[in-house]
Amino acid sequence: MSRVVHFEIQADDVERAKAFYAAAFGWEYEDYGAFTGSTYWGITTGPEDQMGINGGLLERPVGAPGPEQGTNAFVCTIGVADFDATERRILEAGGQVALPKMALTGMAWQGYFIDTEGNTFGVHQPDPEAR
Repeated sequence: MSRVVHFEIQADDVERAKAFYAAAFGWEYEDYGAFTGSTYWGITTGPEDQMGINGGLLERPVGAPGPEQGTNAFVCTIGVADFDATERRILEAGGQVALPKMALTGMAWQGYFIDTEGNTFGVHQPDPEAR
């Protein structure tokens, strides 16, 4: 069985995207441009002793698809301890609600948002009491 071990986020404005994810989730960045030969920021999403994956942020190579043209990247879901506090930070950082918070009965709270670059991502708070 294969597991996701890395993700990449494409952005029209890399600095704006970096600011958004730092404000919303506290992510940190390392310039990997010397390794890739182009703009590429490694994303550290948390300490190595916590479950999760790290990723990368790069310039979008072509324009984002317009409405009703589908997506052009993976939608990653981010695990959080407090959905409501996270949602507040997302909105304050310039994000938008794509699908509001919903209960995955007996498992978690789930919702979807759109970042400053038009990318969709999920937020997931484990909670066996979710109804």
